[in-house]
Amino acid sequence: MHVRNRVLAVVATLAMAGIVPGIAPGTASASTPDGDGTAGDVVSSAPTAFHPLPLQPTNTSAWHITYRSTSATGAPNVVSGTVIVPRDGRKGPRPLVTYAVGTVGLGDRCAPSANFPTGTAVEATLINQVVQKGWAVAVTDYEGLGTPGDHTYAVGRSEGHAMLDAARAAQRLGIPGVTAASQVGIMGYSQGGQASSWAAELHDSYAPELKVVGTVTGGVPADLLEVAAYNEGGIGAGLILMAAAGQNAAFPELGLDKYLNDKGRGYVDFMKKNCVAENAVAGLFQHISDVTVKNPLDEPDWQARLNESHLGTKAPDAPVYLYHGGLDELIPYAVGERLRADWCGKGARVQWKSYPLLGHIGGVTVGALPAADWLAGRFAGRAAPGNC
Repeated sequence: MHVRNRVLAVVATLAMAGIVPGIAPGTASASTPDGDGTAGDVVSSAPTAFHPLPLQPTNTSAWHITYRSTSATGAPNVVSGTVIVPRDGRKGPRPLVTYAVGTVGLGDRCAPSANFPTGTAVEATLINQVVQKGWAVAVTDYEGLGTPGDHTYAVGRSEGHAMLDAARAAQRLGIPGVTAASQVGIMGYSQGGQASSWAAELHDSYAPELKVVGTVTGGVPADLLEVAAYNEGGIGAGLILMAAAGQNAAFPELGLDKYLNDKGRGYVDFMKKNCVAENAVAGLFQHISDVTVKNPLDEPDWQARLNESHLGTKAPDAPVYLYHGGLDELIPYAVGERLRADWCGKGARVQWKSYPLLGHIGGVTVGALPAADWLAGRFAGRAAPGNC
């Protein structure tokens, strides 16, 4: 009974965060078209709907898009996403936020764009708070989530590219007031925190033409090996296997399958088809030794690839608002503190916010509005505070 109650608690926690996508049809697959193109080019667009909750209307226009981006290895790819704009009568330029959601799962049906029309998308209510400020929002589905191929879950460089190119694509859609002149903000928490932090670090080298005024990022898994050790045998154990599958999707030479036993292969096959709530419960309290014949995380090639997603090696070129819950049960608080120290040590302008009594879900629900208010100050041209 005790274990059953803990399982139910995990599902309830995920649900409170909006991290239980509905069983919605997957988006139509998009394939890389013939011909040349550049990162951020729109491949396809079609009207869609944005609902924060089931049957809850919003006065918005939305487009499902596919757009060109770049994989972690530098190869061209195509990513899907959604662009949302409030129908508020505004004629002039408006800010643009590129937004990355927290973990939704590995199956295409879990993608934000597949669930926005039914009001079952991850963090849709938080995204709606941003839209209500009059900002346009581009929400990436990430590489391989809603498009052909496996989702490169927890691969930082791929996620950062997808976020920056989502902003480029939104500017190239031809939406009045959303142009190359638009100020850009970067937002994300959890997996989205990894993505937004990577976008912040990559901005000046990958997409310097974007007029980024600031990044808000929280619950950041800045050190994947430390996060894996923290979740070993715990309630977040399923995330370790999901991340291993994501790394293998980005770097097939890692050969995940040869490390898995039959139980592990069964779990990975299940996780590739399902969303985070099912995957978290399936992997609950598992140890790496339960699903492998040999631990891949002990191998130099795996460690090297995981360390390629390590954050804090480069200072973002725009101000950052970084926040973390002191009781975070999935991402160690010390990892967030270290990211702050690394960025501060490299000269970044960082506003650090600690929530000592909050866990991972509390961090996103309580921290989202202050983070958005901080970003509003950057759009307004006010000087960014910092507390390095």
